[in-house]
Amino acid sequence: MEEIYYNSTRGSNENLTSASAILKGIAGDGGLFIPNCFPFISKRELKNCEKMSFKQLSLYINKKFFTDFSERELKNCIDRAYDNKFEGNAAAPLNKKGDVFYLELFHGPTMAFKDIALCLLPYLMKTAARKRNLNKTIVILTATSGDTGKAALESFADVEGTKIVVFFPEKGVSSIQKRQMTTQIGENVKVVGINGNFDDAQKEVKRIFNDVELKRELNRGSYMFSSANSINIGRLIPQIVYYFYSYMQLLRVKEIKLGEKINFAVPTGNFGNILAAYYSKKMGLPVNKLLCASNENKVLCDFFNSGIYDANRKFFVTISPSMDILMSSNLE
Repeated sequence: MEEIYYNSTRGSNENLTSASAILKGIAGDGGLFIPNCFPFISKRELKNCEKMSFKQLSLYINKKFFTDFSERELKNCIDRAYDNKFEGNAAAPLNKKGDVFYLELFHGPTMAFKDIALCLLPYLMKTAARKRNLNKTIVILTATSGDTGKAALESFADVEGTKIVVFFPEKGVSSIQKRQMTTQIGENVKVVGINGNFDDAQKEVKRIFNDVELKRELNRGSYMFSSANSINIGRLIPQIVYYFYSYMQLLRVKEIKLGEKINFAVPTGNFGNILAAYYSKKMGLPVNKLLCASNENKVLCDFFNSGIYDANRKFFVTISPSMDILMSSNLE
């Protein structure tokens, strides 16, 4: 299997292993980590995936990107992440209504689609730290417009060797989401409401990540920053799995034939979920179109229709706060 290394979207060639990239979260120049190549899954390999369980498929996909992890290490992470946390032991069932299929990603502990990746991330981080002989406390900084906050808090609560701080817009999340976050139990969790919107929170988190002097001070105190947002490949790569899994489910019930292309409509705010869908297409999953769905803050829809990214516009607070975003971090 070809070794995969990670470099920045902004050009710096760090050539990091996946363990190092997961721990850093974001590249030194502020860019996103991307793989130096995309593993391709042939039609024959797709056929072999058809009868795999979600856990088996998760191992199959993740080991193609996290090549410095042993199969045993990854299997241990996956087994612990997807044990009994998901309702009916079904991480991502497919439900048909009319001629449309809905991939149900709300069966996790916080009922957010982000549970699927965030249940795995703490185990990936702990394993990565052990592989690098890192004896530091990992401080997770996360900005949220709602779903990520609670899912990240739930996943990292009382995980040894970690602390997590979640920043959310005080008036930009639903009352339920705020309640979920502010009542989270855990010795290592902290929740901070800010005056501003999600973009303001995300901008400040990125600024903290890029503060060289602060990082030096943390290092002296045996701490290091990382991220639980979808800018972290430890969040992004596991999301690829459920796109493949949905295709396998369609094959099993004979709704499609092997190689037949399908469309995915993805509600999109920070561009992480649909980016995972794009990665799956680059890997060989038969995808026809990716439909970028939005709410009134339709900066991404306008971008794909016009080719111009215009964030200088009115910000709307809607009933879908997880998509109330004007600066989509994963787009670059």
